[in-house]
Amino acid sequence: MKKLILPLLLILGMSFRTTVSRGQEAPAGYFSWGQLPVLPDDHGFAGSFAGVSNDALLVAGGANFPDGRAPWNGGIKQWHDQVWALEKPGGQWKQAGRLPMPLGYGVSTTWRDALVCIGGSNKDGHTATAFLLRYINGQVQTEPLPDLPVASANASGALDGDILYIAGGTETPSDTTAVKYFWSIDLSRPAGSRQWQILPPFPGPARMLAVAGVQQHHFYLFSGVHTYTLPGEATIRRTFLADAWCYEPGKGWRSVASLPHAAAAAPSPAFTAGQSQLLIFGGDDGRYFEQSSQLKEQHPGFSDDILGYNTITDSWAVTGRMPVQKAGDSVTNPNGSTWAPVTTPTVVWQGQLIIPGGEVRPATRTPRILTATPTQPPSGFRLTDWMVVGLYFLLVVGISVVVSRNMQNTTSDFFLGGGKIPWWAAGLSIFGSKLSALTFIAIPAKAFATDWVYFLNNMMIVVVAPLIVYFYLPYFRKLKLTSVYEYLAIRFSPGVKLLGSFTFLVFQVSRLGIVIYLPALVLSAVTGVNIIICIVATSAITTAYSASGGIEAVIWTEVMQVGVLLGGALLSLVFISRSLDGGFGQVFTEAAAHGKFRLAILQWDITQPVLWVIFVGGFLTQLVTYSSDQVVVQRYLTTSTEKEARQSIYTNALLVIPASLIFFLVGTALWVYFRHHPANLNPHGNTDDVFPWYISQQLPAGLAGLVIAGLFAATMSTISSSMNAIATVITTDFYPLFRPAADDKQRFVFARRMTVILGVLGCGIALYLVSLHNTSIWDQYLKIIGLFGGCLAGMFLAGIFIPKVNARGIITGFTISAVNLYFVQRYTAINFFLYPAVAVVICVVTGYLASLGSGREATQAV
Repeated sequence: MKKLILPLLLILGMSFRTTVSRGQEAPAGYFSWGQLPVLPDDHGFAGSFAGVSNDALLVAGGANFPDGRAPWNGGIKQWHDQVWALEKPGGQWKQAGRLPMPLGYGVSTTWRDALVCIGGSNKDGHTATAFLLRYINGQVQTEPLPDLPVASANASGALDGDILYIAGGTETPSDTTAVKYFWSIDLSRPAGSRQWQILPPFPGPARMLAVAGVQQHHFYLFSGVHTYTLPGEATIRRTFLADAWCYEPGKGWRSVASLPHAAAAAPSPAFTAGQSQLLIFGGDDGRYFEQSSQLKEQHPGFSDDILGYNTITDSWAVTGRMPVQKAGDSVTNPNGSTWAPVTTPTVVWQGQLIIPGGEVRPATRTPRILTATPTQPPSGFRLTDWMVVGLYFLLVVGISVVVSRNMQNTTSDFFLGGGKIPWWAAGLSIFGSKLSALTFIAIPAKAFATDWVYFLNNMMIVVVAPLIVYFYLPYFRKLKLTSVYEYLAIRFSPGVKLLGSFTFLVFQVSRLGIVIYLPALVLSAVTGVNIIICIVATSAITTAYSASGGIEAVIWTEVMQVGVLLGGALLSLVFISRSLDGGFGQVFTEAAAHGKFRLAILQWDITQPVLWVIFVGGFLTQLVTYSSDQVVVQRYLTTSTEKEARQSIYTNALLVIPASLIFFLVGTALWVYFRHHPANLNPHGNTDDVFPWYISQQLPAGLAGLVIAGLFAATMSTISSSMNAIATVITTDFYPLFRPAADDKQRFVFARRMTVILGVLGCGIALYLVSLHNTSIWDQYLKIIGLFGGCLAGMFLAGIFIPKVNARGIITGFTISAVNLYFVQRYTAINFFLYPAVAVVICVVTGYLASLGSGREATQAV
């Protein structure tokens, strides 16, 4: 073992001598650019409406100079009413109808199966008209919407679900200033009851040609142009704005970070990327506005910056460039070049961002249709990282081989390690079994996105541990249990035991596939290895050592895995802090100044994670886990004495404190780091990806491998614990029902085979989830199954503390509790932290009342 550890330390030492991290390299492109067939017009359009209806891309209306002459050459702008449809990317545009009138420069978006068109202008002025366009059987059909409260053109808007927001614009062509109107309409309401709601106007200057966006049910308003006249002058002047504002329904407007430069008239709405990014493509920064009349056809065009705004760090970055390619004859033949257009909408169609036409320089349009497909940059994993991960797997295999050679072929050894596990190893194993890869990912992500409110939930184990030690542990040890659900048979009846065991099995088997699949998604993204290989390799190695060495192999590998897990996280924290100019001090001062260390919400709202909800819910959540979960309780029984079992419980409880501090600090440090290095944050990533993304892109070679080994460790720890616990429950509680005469040797062989079967089953479920490409159904399923955890804990609580509760009563309490909790979850807004409280209280109270009314004498507590 020492021969394996030494090379690992040498590799890590070399990695820390790396002075330049991957994060200092130029950010990679996050889009693959292309073009669709050009619009069937020689000059193209600006100010068109665009969206998707019944899988067809629609582009309607807009304006251009049909003879190709600019206004300074006598050209006259013309508005159009044609509606063009493209049914597939490689197809041809065809005219599918006409708008109610020639129209352009309004707001458009896609809602369900319709293109929404709001306001706009034509040669007669601005309009308040609003309508839907649907593409049916090759033609568009128009459905009217309520007119805007006033006429509006050059406004901006974005859709949040069924709610459409419209902000700013101008009311008439002759207006010397823009407006600050802010309206919304619920498109999901029946046609006759839809109406515009007048909302509080946005702060800051009135504006037109702004960019709107929606992220996480917040409406954002970026940049734009403020128009005004000076006293005694008729000339309308423009100020290009770089400010930004956020509207949260129910709370109103607030200022957010300003853009690096103005992006007026950029394609709108902003592209919603991942769970926290809004991207603006190009726009007019105003640099050449005052020179337009002199530059004319020599105008170089508009900005090609792709600006990314992160809603969590409240920061901007240039995340890339648009594909501008100017030919040598771009002045005289602009259609032969690719430009960054303005005054055009954005559309998402078949997974691509579409930017149709637009204005590429003053008075010049383009018929080109740009497409941008989101792409992920290649993995930053290197050979040194793979060497570290390989050494980790060798350590796992080595431990398994040593343990399996010393194991006696008995069920006591396989399930309980022969009762010879040291207290400190059992304590580390308890900790490792509950710290899954999802926790490794989710806790830093939670601290990154919010604050430390959930920290107190972890700390409740310190409160629960004495309760487990003094009330539950003596029963479990005195009865010499193997499966914790054997207690239910002794206290109540065999039927209650089978109910508890079956509930545990259904939850754990369902969960087994999830805890293999979701970390494999992250590992695949970070390492670049195919997800199927990640699933199969992790499952195979974990199944091998779990089946060969039993609980003892599981525990000793978990001891090593906890070290790798915490060591990797701690080194990451050190590296993140050292990459900041102010080090740890900057993490603490900057995060504290922005409320990132908030520990409690001092309110009484039952729907939010307020302080009392965290205390009550956290206490009962920990009680559920440490009193009725076979995965945890089984480790209490692997030590030689009750005293050592108590020490193992306290070891786990105390270890949770520094571990939670490390993981929450990692998340907070990531927030500070990406606040100052926003270009290094993946715009397409979800919030839960933030730590794995940093690992793969920023950590030096070697250290990244260690942290990913920690992620493997957390995954394998959870899988092995679940498999051994499930095999224990099946062998102890169900196998004797079918083979009552089986001896210990036969039960041992069955347990080993069952472990292998569980490994194959978990791997199969994970592979099935890969084929689904969607885990939402499974997430909902697990929520429903997870409801029974609190009910199960209620059975143990009633059995130990309330002697009058009998078997019939507790089954009634369990059933009513599960049914009630399902409806509480589905039809109320109660915070999920309170689900265990609801389950336990209903189970115990209903079980007690049902026992009193059953007419039978209750079984006395053991």
